[in-house]
Amino acid sequence: MGKRIITQARGKGGPRYRAPSFRYAGKAAHVNPNKEKVSGEIVGLLSSQGHSAPLAEVVYADGVKQLMIAPEGIKVGMTVDTGEKVKVQVGNTLPLDVLPEGTLIYNIEGTPGDGGQFCRASGGSARVIAHSGEKVIIELPSKRQKTLHSQCRATVGVVAGGGRPDKPILKAGTRHYMMKAKNKLYPIVSGSAMNAVDHPFGNKRTSRKSKARPIPRNAPPGRKVGMVAARQTGRKVHRKRREQ
Repeated sequence: MGKRIITQARGKGGPRYRAPSFRYAGKAAHVNPNKEKVSGEIVGLLSSQGHSAPLAEVVYADGVKQLMIAPEGIKVGMTVDTGEKVKVQVGNTLPLDVLPEGTLIYNIEGTPGDGGQFCRASGGSARVIAHSGEKVIIELPSKRQKTLHSQCRATVGVVAGGGRPDKPILKAGTRHYMMKAKNKLYPIVSGSAMNAVDHPFGNKRTSRKSKARPIPRNAPPGRKVGMVAARQTGRKVHRKRREQ
């Protein structure tokens, strides 16, 4: 008899798949949107299990404490500013429409006021490419370009902690304990590499075992993997060729 697939086991919420959020330092985000200049002092640098980059604890003039993702070159005692009319320097947070083209930025908002969604990993940064009315084009670390609203905010600089992935992982045990510390699922085995009793994509003992197929919407949970309720399968035929 087969066993529960990983998708079903995750849904049970057991400790094997639960994120240890009680150990996290907190949410690292921009302060509430404010057009006026708000200054804060960095009172500490800390590490969090839920973030690959170091965090900076900032105390603002109005007494609000907030965690921000630390940029390279920051230190305790420095002052960081947030607002529309602040200097374009490392650690300051500004809307995209006032940032010059070519500026390196990180922790970029996807929608105005969401606190930051893009370029948050250690060593990461994006670049402002162009301004077009209420839209701003940025280039992400993957070289993919993304268009955002001009009022989305971002912090100037490059995320600290760069070079983290450069250290070689020479042994499987090293990776095992790295993943165990963060409670991440490891190793990840593809369904097509499993046997038929363990996964719907599993098959006989051959070099190519996968038998992935489109699955109906009303399939049972243990079968609902892969192309669920696919609108189209197979090769796409160009409309002109179809008309001929």
